[in-house]
Amino acid sequence: MTFSWTPHRFSGGVLALDVANSVVLRADPERRIDRFADPAVMDAFAAGANRHGAERALFGPLEPVAPEARAGLVRLREAIDRHFRAEVATGTRPALLADLLEAAAATLRLSGERPQALDTATARSAVLLIARPEPERLKICPNCGWLFLDRSRNRSRAWCDMAVCGNRAKASRHYRRNRGEERP
Repeated sequence: MTFSWTPHRFSGGVLALDVANSVVLRADPERRIDRFADPAVMDAFAAGANRHGAERALFGPLEPVAPEARAGLVRLREAIDRHFRAEVATGTRPALLADLLEAAAATLRLSGERPQALDTATARSAVLLIARPEPERLKICPNCGWLFLDRSRNRSRAWCDMAVCGNRAKASRHYRRNRGEERP
């Protein structure tokens, strides 16, 4: 099965969240898919972020992660996910902040000489996300469970991607409503 990094896969709104969302169905161990488990797919992520990522102007053209830094990017990705998922759940800065900062610092130390590398840009994106002025804009998609930044004017964005998750939720609601009306 071939896989490609489509615009939907970059609906997190910032590079750090897009990297965290590279694990599909994270909460379901039986169906969970780690897109970075395949080094070729991880390498292709940088090219996808260059085409579809929201922060491409901020970081410039990204390069794939060096082979020796792949494990560090996965550790950083997991720290990003744990921290921001806990932040959304509690509404406060969790104690996991130190873990995220340590993972970001380790990544920057290792790849600081490659400023355009995906892992370096992801660490920088995570630090910028920590410092954002409106923490309530960080949300979790109720359909797929991905983290995303709500950049809508009135903070009403409900799904990571209206074209995918929003349509699925609306179609499911329509189906349940119609099925209920058709029963005797």
